[in-house]
Amino acid sequence: MATVVRGVILVGHGGIPKGCPQELVTKLKRLEAQRRAAKMPPSPEEIELDTKIRQMPRTPETDPYQSGLESVATRLRANLGEVLFAVAYNEFCAPTLEESVEKLIQQGATHITVTTTMFTPGGSHSEIEIPEILDHLKPKHPEIELRYAWPFDLNLVANTLAEQISRFS
Repeated sequence: MATVVRGVILVGHGGIPKGCPQELVTKLKRLEAQRRAAKMPPSPEEIELDTKIRQMPRTPETDPYQSGLESVATRLRANLGEVLFAVAYNEFCAPTLEESVEKLIQQGATHITVTTTMFTPGGSHSEIEIPEILDHLKPKHPEIELRYAWPFDLNLVANTLAEQISRFS
C-alpha cells in the first residue's frame, strides 16, 4: 500500500503591489478579457505581463494583502498537523496555484487539498477559476488526489462573522 502524504494549499486573491505601473495592470486585464471572450489560451504577451506583475518585489508595506494572507497561512499551518503546506494566489502575486501544486508534488504529496480565503458563492475565482485549474492539473497527475475544499458551509461562515461582530459590540 502506498504511503499517503497530505498537502494543503491556501489560495488567496492576490494584490497589486504599490509602485506597480497602472498601465501594466490595465493592459493585462484587457488581454485577459479579450482571451476569455475569444475562449483562447493566454497569449505570450499576456503571460509575460502576468509574470512581470507577479514577480515584482514585495514587502509588507508594498503588498499588505500578501503579508496578511501569509499571516493567516502561518496560523492555519499551525492547526493542520503533519502536512506539506503552500500558499498560492489567483492573480497579481506569485506563486500561482499550478506552481504550488507542482511544488507539493515535488515534495512528495500524494493527496492535496486546496482551500481559499474567498468564502462567498458567486466569485469567479473561487467558483470557476480554481476548479478549472484543478481540472486541468488532474490529467497531468492522475496518481495525485487533488481536492477542492469548497463551497464553504455558509452557516459556519455566518457564525464566524457573528463571533467577530460580538467582539466589537
